[in-house]
Amino acid sequence: MATDAAMGGPVPPLQTFRRMVFAATIGNVLEWFDFVVFVYFAVTISQVFFPSGNSTVSLLLTFGTFGLAYFARPLGAIFIGGYTDRHGRKAGLTLSIAMMMIGTTLMAVTPGYATIGLAAPILIIFARLIQGFSVGGEFGSAVSFLLEHGPHRKGFAASWQWASVGIISVIVSIFGLALTTLLTPDQLSTWGWRLLYFFGMLVGPIGLYIRSQVEETPEFLEAEKPPTMPIADLLRRYPIPVLLALGASIISNSSYYLLAYIPTYGVKQLHLPAYTGFIATGAGGIVLAIFSLVAGHYSDKMPRTRIMLITGWLFLLTAYPCFYLMSAFPTLAACVFAVAWLNLVKAGYSGVLPSLLGEQFPVEVRAIGVSLSFSAAVSIFGGLAPFFATLLIAQTGDPLSPSYYLMGTALLSIIALMLIQRRSVSVPATTSALGAVTSGS
Repeated sequence: MATDAAMGGPVPPLQTFRRMVFAATIGNVLEWFDFVVFVYFAVTISQVFFPSGNSTVSLLLTFGTFGLAYFARPLGAIFIGGYTDRHGRKAGLTLSIAMMMIGTTLMAVTPGYATIGLAAPILIIFARLIQGFSVGGEFGSAVSFLLEHGPHRKGFAASWQWASVGIISVIVSIFGLALTTLLTPDQLSTWGWRLLYFFGMLVGPIGLYIRSQVEETPEFLEAEKPPTMPIADLLRRYPIPVLLALGASIISNSSYYLLAYIPTYGVKQLHLPAYTGFIATGAGGIVLAIFSLVAGHYSDKMPRTRIMLITGWLFLLTAYPCFYLMSAFPTLAACVFAVAWLNLVKAGYSGVLPSLLGEQFPVEVRAIGVSLSFSAAVSIFGGLAPFFATLLIAQTGDPLSPSYYLMGTALLSIIALMLIQRRSVSVPATTSALGAVTSGS
C-alpha cells in the first residue's frame, strides 16, 4: 500500500477500495431494497395483509407495521453494535446480513390474509421486527468498516452508504414502473409485488459470502477491545456524542422516508397514476446516488458541518414550496422536479452524515455509538414518517402537512449541527474527555 502524504494514512489500491465499498454497502442494499419495496407498494401490501373496509385505515395499519420494526432497531444497535466493537467489523457485518435474509424470506413467502387469516399480518410484523433488529447494527458496523479502511478519504468512502440507497431507489422504481404497467391490479396484488422480494433474496447469499472474505480493519486490530459495552456505560461515558449524533441524523431519516412515501402520496392524495410516483422517485434516486458521492468527496476538503448546515437550511426553506408545487400542479413534471430537488438537498446532507457520525466516537465504541444514535433517530423520526404524514393529512385535510413535519425535523438537525460545530472548536478531539472525534467537523 502507498501512503498518503497529507493524511499520513495508508492508501488502498483501487481494486481493494472497490471491494471494501462493495462489501460494506451490499448489506445496505439488501436493507434498503426491502424497506423501499415495503413503502413503494404500501397500498398493495395494505390490501393483501391488512384488509379493511376503509382504505385509509388499511394504509395506517400498514405504515404502523412499517414503523413498528424501527423500535427494534435500537435493540439491534445495542446488541450487534456492541458485538461489532468486541469481535470485529467483519463479524458484525456478517451477522447482520444473515439476519436480514431471514426477514426478507418471510416477506416473500408469507401468504396473504385471505389465505391464512390473522396469521398473515402477525408473520409480517414478525418479519419486520427481525429486519429492524438486524439493520439496527448494520449502519454503524458498515460506517466503521468504511472509515477505518479508508482513512485518507473518510467522507468519500462513507458516502457510499447513501449513494447505494439512491441506486436501490432507482432499481425498485424501475421494478415498480414495470410491474404497475405490465400487470393488472389483481396480478400485482396476488403475486407481482412478491417478485421484488424474491429478487432481494438473491442479494443475501452473495453479500454473506463477500463479507466472509473481507479483511478486518487495521484500526480495530490496534484498538483496545472493550470486554463488554453495556448501554449504560456508553451513555455514561459518551452522552453528548450520542445525543448530537442522534440530532444530526434526524432530517436525513425523516426526509428519506417522506420521499419514499411519494408514490403513495401521489396515488392517494394527488390521484395520479401509480407510475408517476415511481418515475419521480427513480429520478430522485439517480440524483441521490450521484450527489451523495460528490458531497462526500468535498467533505474531505472542507468542514463537514458547513456542507450539512447549508443543506439543512435548504430543507427548512424549500420543503413547503416543493409539496405546494406537487399539490397545486399534480403532474408528472411537478413531482419529478420536487422529488429531484429534495433528493439533491438530501444528497448534500446525507452524503456527509456517515463520516460525521463516525468521527464523534473513538474506535473502541464507534460501531455501537453510531448504530445507537442513528437507529434512535430512525425509530423516532424516520420509520413513522409515512404514518404521521398519512395521519396528518387524514386529520387536517391539508395535503401540504407532510412538509411541516419535514421542516420541523430539519430545524432539530440544524440545532444539533450548530452544537457539533461549536463543540469541535471548544473541545479539541485529542483532549476531549467525552471521546468525540470531530477533526472533520
